[in-house]
Amino acid sequence: MATKSKGRCCFIWVSVLIAIVIDQVIKIAVKTSMPLGGGFSVFGDWFQIRFIENNGMAFGMELFNKMFLTGFRLVAVAFLVYLLVKLIKDRKYPSGFVFAVAMILAGAAGNIIDCLFYGEIFSSSYGRVAQFVPWGEGYGSFFEGRVVDMFYFPLFTWPQWMPFIGGDIFFAPVFNFADTCISCSVVAILIWYRKFVFNN
Repeated sequence: MATKSKGRCCFIWVSVLIAIVIDQVIKIAVKTSMPLGGGFSVFGDWFQIRFIENNGMAFGMELFNKMFLTGFRLVAVAFLVYLLVKLIKDRKYPSGFVFAVAMILAGAAGNIIDCLFYGEIFSSSYGRVAQFVPWGEGYGSFFEGRVVDMFYFPLFTWPQWMPFIGGDIFFAPVFNFADTCISCSVVAILIWYRKFVFNN
């Protein structure tokens, strides 16, 4: 039993690390290869890479002050680490549920890395391709980095005759790998593991 617990613990934390690394590799590759607003099509018009930056909410939303968002995300990451440690130790929680929580943690941590460090280590992307710079010579200060987004799926445009949404793109947000980790995990929990959330 102890061996299984240790194996589950290792798998979960390694998965978190791998997800964060994948997220950062994609973001750095995009940020250091194209200027802000740049992009290209991957599979026709419905899957594109489009480089944008935002203050830190998922899918490019900007509803709150930047410092508030970063502080909130730090608290959320600390809470998720604490929660994940408890879930890993408690065998009553299925591995799928624990993995989903781990991916929410990975996504939150991936985006907070941008917020904390990118302003310090990258030059501006406006009108040029960003470059690594010595610490403190970047486009912003600590806590004020902008999150890098790049995945864009404009699947189709609603017909003009439809009220309210006519002419709008069906799925307009630009997002990143970290957002995907968070969103897919939340959906998985709501579909398959909601009893562990609402009954505890």
